[in-house]
Amino acid sequence: MDLASAERFAREWAEAWNAHDLERILAHYTDDVVFTSPGIVRLLGDPSGEVRGKEALRAYWATALSRLPGLRFTVEDVRASVRTVVINYRNERGQAVSEVLDFRDGLVCRGLGAYGVAEAGGSHSGQSPAGGSGS
Repeated sequence: MDLASAERFAREWAEAWNAHDLERILAHYTDDVVFTSPGIVRLLGDPSGEVRGKEALRAYWATALSRLPGLRFTVEDVRASVRTVVINYRNERGQAVSEVLDFRDGLVCRGLGAYGVAEAGGSHSGQSPAGGSGS
């Protein structure tokens, strides 16, 4: 994937998240997607930190979105590899997050969210219940 395509994807992805439009978000993912995030451990109580399949991802993110009415992502940086995009962004709490997304046939087939610390002045530190990708 070239950088221009990765940046376009990141812009559309962030717009969908910022609109809290779950179906628009999920349109970027394959039916057999695998997603990993510390938020899954916390929110779903699943120690694997992983959901498998679009329907499981839908249920996870629907719960997360309902608990985060102020959710907002600000993309800071986008990186591209052969079939992977890395989106570095800040969430509504000012927390640094990296989303690593592998693509197959133009859709995300595997993703993971990784969290850093909140910047000074953020409302509070700690991970969003959604984990990576809002998520």
